[in-house]
Amino acid sequence: MNRLEVKLNRLTLKNPILVASGTFGYAKEMQAFVDFSQLGGLIPKTITPTPRIGNKPPRTVETSSGLLNSIGLDNDGLDTFIDTHLQYLLSLEAAVIANIAGKSVDDFRMMAERLAGIEGVAGLELNISCPNVTGGVDMGTDPKLTEEVVRAVRESCDLPVIAKLTPNVTDVPLIAQGAKEGGADAVSLVNTFQGMAVNWRKRKPILGNGIGGLSGPAIKPLALRVVYQVASKVDIPIIGIGGISSIDDVMEFIVAGASAVQIGTANFYNPGLSSQLVEELDRICEEESCANISELVGTLQFPKK
Repeated sequence: MNRLEVKLNRLTLKNPILVASGTFGYAKEMQAFVDFSQLGGLIPKTITPTPRIGNKPPRTVETSSGLLNSIGLDNDGLDTFIDTHLQYLLSLEAAVIANIAGKSVDDFRMMAERLAGIEGVAGLELNISCPNVTGGVDMGTDPKLTEEVVRAVRESCDLPVIAKLTPNVTDVPLIAQGAKEGGADAVSLVNTFQGMAVNWRKRKPILGNGIGGLSGPAIKPLALRVVYQVASKVDIPIIGIGGISSIDDVMEFIVAGASAVQIGTANFYNPGLSSQLVEELDRICEEESCANISELVGTLQFPKK
């Protein structure tokens, strides 16, 4: 038995370590650093129905403990993804979960139908939470719209469905409940937090789009809080995201309620981290005498009031 195997309802992964969309390109960029066969899954950058040029530069700026980005979903579109990138991704020994975004429910439905017809795609992650684009991908700010888009995808294909949710709302568990009611197999928590950087001498924001999404170590405490809150209120598997850069970070998310995790910003400065974490996680299971890593999920003992 593989003690690292993870089941997220209809999606089974050989281990809980995935790489986050937007931080791993189409995998070719990382082949010199990563043993793809060790990964539980990889999620390439978000694709949209048609090509997008993204937001005007500058698109990224480092902060003291993270990264602000405002890429704006720059991508070549669904057709080019299928014709140019997907076959390479499917040749790797890792589950490929396509990340999709659209401006309407029909966009999501169409993309799901197209990708479901391609053998080897393991699942879909719905980007309904990008903070740098308006229209469609901000559906995740409303529980009813979240439920609607998830249900549309669920009814149009037989692939496992993951809803990637925003932290930029008052009540994330309410949005997660909408995803569950729509039929999501899991939720990814969280996408980036809205933030900005300012050049005070010029009296201007540094990012070309003004506001961007903050990721990296700065958001880990916030993301952990969201994971715990959703795990406490909604019965749905969680994939934790936010500032993970060590095995201790991974375990913090797992005991807080995440069944799997995604490595994001750390890929930029330590591209081999994901492979390393798989090996370290196996040692954790041995040290904790776990038959399966799932035994540690949600074991945080929160103080009683």
